[in-house]
Amino acid sequence: MKKPKGTRRAPAAHPKRDWSIDTPRVLATLNAILELELAGTVRYMHYSFMVFGHHRLPLIAWLRGQANESLLHAQFAGEHITGLGGHPSLDIGPLLETHRHTIEQILEESHEHESDALVCYRELLELVKDRSVLLEEYARTQIASEETHLAELAKMMRVD
Repeated sequence: MKKPKGTRRAPAAHPKRDWSIDTPRVLATLNAILELELAGTVRYMHYSFMVFGHHRLPLIAWLRGQANESLLHAQFAGEHITGLGGHPSLDIGPLLETHRHTIEQILEESHEHESDALVCYRELLELVKDRSVLLEEYARTQIASEETHLAELAKMMRVD
C-alpha cells in the first residue's frame, strides 16, 4: 500500500545518551593549559635573550615566534574557560631557571615543555571526546600543533 504524500515515518527511537561534559574537570584542565602556555611565553622569550653566536638571529626569531604562539594558545584556553562560565587562572605554570643556556640545552628544555603541553591537551581531549565538538576540535588542533613543535625540535636537536 502506498503512503499518502506528505506523511513521514516516525524516526527510530535512539537510546538516550548523556552528552554533558564534566565541567569542573574540563575547567581545571583548561586552566592548567592556560598556565602552561603562559609559562611557555615567558620561557621562550627568556631563551631568546640568552642565545649568542652566529646562529643568534634565526634562533631568536624562532624562539620569539614560539613565545607569540604560546600567548595565542593561552588566549584560546582563556576564552574557552570563560565560555564555560569559569574564571581564568592568574597563575603561571612552572618556570625553572636551570641556567643552562647552550642551544642544545634550550632545545632540550623546549622539548620537555612541548611534551608537557601535549599531555595536557590529550587529557582535555579525553574529557570532551564525543561530548563537545567545539572543545574536541580545539584539543585536536592543539595536539597537532604540539606534535608539530616536537617534530621540529627533534630535527633541530639531531646531529648528523
